[in-house]
Amino acid sequence: MSDASPRTRSGGRSARRALRTAPDFEMLKGLRNALPLCEVMDGAQVEQIDAASMDILENVGVVFRDDIALEDWRKAGAKVVEDTVYLDRALVRDLISTIPETFTYHARDPKKNVALGGRNAIFVPMTGAPYLRDLDDVRRNPLMEDLSMFHKLSHMMPSLHSSAHHIVEPYDHPISQRHLRITYSSMKHSDKTFMGMTTSPKNAEDVMDMCGILFGDDFIDTHPVVTGNCNGNSPLVWDETMLGAMRAFCKRNQPVLCSPFVLGGANTPASVPATVAQLNAEALSALAYTQVIRRGAPAIYGHYLSTVSMKSGAPMAGTPEISLMNFMIGQMARFYGVPWRTSNTLGGAKTFDAQAGYESATTLSAVMHAGANYIWHSAGWNEAGMHCSVAKFIVDAEQCAMAYRMAEGPKWDDFDTALSAVSDIGPGGHYLGHQHTQDNFRDAFFMPDMFDNNSIEQWAAEGSVEITERALNHAKKLLKEYEEPTLDPAKNEELLDYIARREREIPAADALNQGY
Repeated sequence: MSDASPRTRSGGRSARRALRTAPDFEMLKGLRNALPLCEVMDGAQVEQIDAASMDILENVGVVFRDDIALEDWRKAGAKVVEDTVYLDRALVRDLISTIPETFTYHARDPKKNVALGGRNAIFVPMTGAPYLRDLDDVRRNPLMEDLSMFHKLSHMMPSLHSSAHHIVEPYDHPISQRHLRITYSSMKHSDKTFMGMTTSPKNAEDVMDMCGILFGDDFIDTHPVVTGNCNGNSPLVWDETMLGAMRAFCKRNQPVLCSPFVLGGANTPASVPATVAQLNAEALSALAYTQVIRRGAPAIYGHYLSTVSMKSGAPMAGTPEISLMNFMIGQMARFYGVPWRTSNTLGGAKTFDAQAGYESATTLSAVMHAGANYIWHSAGWNEAGMHCSVAKFIVDAEQCAMAYRMAEGPKWDDFDTALSAVSDIGPGGHYLGHQHTQDNFRDAFFMPDMFDNNSIEQWAAEGSVEITERALNHAKKLLKEYEEPTLDPAKNEELLDYIARREREIPAADALNQGY
């Protein structure tokens, strides 16, 4: 029996208190997902979806509302009738075969570079919320300082591998100039990889220019540093704005998410397999076009999934069909050998309540078992994306850390040492004071900070604080502890000069009427 035999009462609560350490803000390495993949289709069904999608591309066609794209397709050998492109399956297969199956994102801090594709995955916060629930849990319009707050929290959350871009819309800046300040905030307040605005072709070019300043033009031509998102208009339409932004990114060798926007039953058939067949055709048409723009450029099979309530017409999250579609899309992406994006921790609840938790947990579990690579909207999403909740942002990030730990799989490195403790303790003992427990308690089991697992008496004695208040208190504490990652002063000045020049050149009025 060991000298530290836990047959005595050494250790216990006082020992666990001694194990508590200061917060660790170090980013987790990019996830290498070791979980078995959930594949709901057999090989014949995968080929059936592929054949159906190719039939759509060849015989129904995809509308490309962009003269440059239409000319590009003509030169590539596609059949073009007015604005509809009919894609031969052999052409599609040839083009998508040149998309890298894996690549590495390069961050401002090289220690935070992350691999993507295959079994490699990253968690990315939500974006695009027109409202937020703030540090006082008040729903309101966001300002730039609110966006910067979320970028700071993204920087401090170990499980988040990106600071994204417009997590919330900063209403105190003109729409036509907003992308400049959004990109700068992503770059300045975090040294992780980030996303770039694709709200217009010219905005996308501005993002590329700013990336060139931060990393160097030659560097970004061979190293992915930022991600663009290009949404399709289901059914089967790609528009000029998205295609122009796609060209801006692909020409500079920066990856884009080729993302059909699915409202199941509204803009797709009321059928899971048929929806996947249509979505797959839409995604393939865009993925193929990225390679028309630049062969070998990284690209990501994307989508946004929701089903539509036949009671109200509202989009729903966390439904079983969404999980099934994620499993199926994962299989299709692997069939083509391309990385894929999905959405995570989605919810339609209006507050951070049980509905939000259930919907988000359902989505997160499915995403992990589907083997997704670019796991977007991983923190803060609520009210069908209409607001980003600070409280939910904090808890979602911790949930991602828990999912990360699960997806690493069982740790076997200390199996023999841990097993020897069984003979040390013997029948009727406890392990809390054993040396192996003392040495490994921090890492053996995940200990969430946001969940309260104390007795109800202790919980009541400490003020009966529920999870929303706990999370908001934690966010306030984090923001007090935030330290800005140093940005090279010369690059910072060059970025600010660029922003100032572009703000002088871009009218502050609505950009839609100004060519932006």
